[in-house]
Amino acid sequence: MGSFFLTMILILAIAIVFDISEKIDDFQNGATMNEIVFDYYINFVAFYGNLFSALILFISTIWFTSRIASNTEVVAILTSGTSFNRLLRPYFIGATIICILSLTLNHLLVPQTNIKRIAFEEKYITGVNRPINQKVHRQVLPGHYVYFETFSGLRQSGYQFTYETFDDHRLISKLSADFVRLDTATGAWRLDNYRLRTVDSLGNEFIASGRRLDTVLQFTSEQIAPKLSSIATMNSKELSAFIAQEEITGNENIASYQMEMQRRSSYPLSSYVFVLLAVSLASQKKRGGLGINIAIGLVICAVYVFAMQISQTFATTGVLSSDKWLGQALMWVRIQPAEFAIWLPNLLFAIIAVWRYNKAPK
Repeated sequence: MGSFFLTMILILAIAIVFDISEKIDDFQNGATMNEIVFDYYINFVAFYGNLFSALILFISTIWFTSRIASNTEVVAILTSGTSFNRLLRPYFIGATIICILSLTLNHLLVPQTNIKRIAFEEKYITGVNRPINQKVHRQVLPGHYVYFETFSGLRQSGYQFTYETFDDHRLISKLSADFVRLDTATGAWRLDNYRLRTVDSLGNEFIASGRRLDTVLQFTSEQIAPKLSSIATMNSKELSAFIAQEEITGNENIASYQMEMQRRSSYPLSSYVFVLLAVSLASQKKRGGLGINIAIGLVICAVYVFAMQISQTFATTGVLSSDKWLGQALMWVRIQPAEFAIWLPNLLFAIIAVWRYNKAPK
């Protein structure tokens, strides 16, 4: 545990130095020292320290185990009659402590700290960047469908708008307009050049039109064009409810939301995989000593991050979609492709860890 926290402090200190050197010009846009330290870097440490806790645990475990192996302590432990599994027990106790801490941070606390960090970044570093969405289709409520030719989340307005209401596949009303904008003061939507078509139970149609109409509609700007950064500020209960709502609307970014939800559990639980792999690699005394083990550990960390990015790309680009054989197989066993993409690197590295465990001298 001491090696873990020491390694984390060193890595985060280096990360902060590089981040300051990269963003020093952005900080001169009016950010105060209090905002930089308490709104940004305190939350920066909470987010990235927790995000990479499993990889930091892996490096610290390799360093600690390599050090005792180079002093021939592992050989002494095993030759005294202590089993290799007994040697692993304190490692897994430490991994459990870190895993529980990371799970708590991921699901409950870090989303709260992200609010200030993301707000600071949008204000001083990145700016509010919400692209214009084109040809947006959403089901905002059961039987309520919204369409925009183009919609800007930043301006909260859109062109060529249609709002259709159905009752058991029967059209009740269809409201369309050339331009729609949200009045943030009243919460109502302002429609320009609107046309309203209603159909009663007897099939009679009524059509109304006009230059301008102010009305309350059953959706928000966030439902039409949600920010990807906003999901980082939701705790897991809020995110789960948000995903359920977006599944109804048919949001094309649903895979990203599902991966964020799974990531909050998969990263902490990978601690067990990395601890088993680290001890199996570093418990044998090597000619290169501590340096070669650290080098191997850094390479494995890089491969893990690369594998995670590749698997996420597969989920978001349609490689694991339902029309592909792998996607069909996943859906048959009721596993979402996005969930599989997040857990796949852990599965692959677990296989490698078990193989190294069987090869480790006991």
